[in-house]
Amino acid sequence: MSARDRFGRPPPGEAPRRPPPQGGFRFVALDVETACGPVSSICQIGLACVREDGGIESWSTFVDPGADVAFANTWLHGIGRAHVAGAPLFPAALDLLAPLLGRQPLIQHSGFDSRAVAAACALAGREPPAWLWLDSVRIARAAWPEFKGNGGHGLGHLKRALSLDFHHHDAEEDARAAALVVLKAEARLGLPFTEIAPPPAARRRLAANQG
Repeated sequence: MSARDRFGRPPPGEAPRRPPPQGGFRFVALDVETACGPVSSICQIGLACVREDGGIESWSTFVDPGADVAFANTWLHGIGRAHVAGAPLFPAALDLLAPLLGRQPLIQHSGFDSRAVAAACALAGREPPAWLWLDSVRIARAAWPEFKGNGGHGLGHLKRALSLDFHHHDAEEDARAAALVVLKAEARLGLPFTEIAPPPAARRRLAANQG
């Protein structure tokens, strides 16, 4: 196999196609990369599925954002047309992942990923799925308030501050990083992630699910 790029990816055409993870998980972290300015232009979806024992099963797929989209963000994430050639369009990727992602809470690092999914659904003429989203930025702020004004709570700073090992701006790697942030926050605070800074709407849904 040829050398991997700076994001840890094999060259286009050499990455094996894998089915998404199966089974029950405590939570799934989700990250997307986009091809250009509109947040609907999803070109990669990455997952990090966290088991009860803390083990992480990660997965990703490229997504074809549409033939009319210019890859203005390639300099950031390294994804170009060769990577998405033959990849599913967003509706097909959504159908593939919906059975998994509707079963447990989803973690995103900031609100970008849920906005991107909603925008891609709107572009495809579909209602966004009613997934339960939680935010690892909010969780990190609760666990490490000292980072406010001192590097912040973005993945770039958390990578250094928490000694995380991942390739930033690859969706699978960023999803795994968000999952690790949550696990480290749980260990630091001695609380499950569902009790660390959930927004009111998520708190109500979590309470209903436990009832």
